[in-house]
Amino acid sequence: MINEEGPGWRLARDTLRRNFPVLIGGDNWAIELTANEWDSLVPLIGDLVEQHKQLEKQLMPQESIALELERKPWWACLDGDKDSWSLKLILEYEENPLRGVEVQWPTPASKAIATAMRTMWDSYQ
Repeated sequence: MINEEGPGWRLARDTLRRNFPVLIGGDNWAIELTANEWDSLVPLIGDLVEQHKQLEKQLMPQESIALELERKPWWACLDGDKDSWSLKLILEYEENPLRGVEVQWPTPASKAIATAMRTMWDSYQ
């Protein structure tokens, strides 16, 4: 089992848990994800962070930006400025809606969870 956490975020992966092997969380909340949900979430977050990196040099210090990406079943938004941002996710299934969730990490927890997700992902790819 891999378990990491910091101020305002939590991430765990336990391959022995067949249905929901990944847990993501924030202050006072957590959700469990299926392997497919996790496998689709990490590249989505990575693409948002990469888009922000490409644009941050063009932003003025007080200029804000909101980047949104949707890849079913996820919708994600990175919202902030050149130095700090929050991250919001919505999990929603159109066909067979068994569950749906909406989560958010504020600054600076959003950068930390995004980095931890990528590190965890890279550790077993």
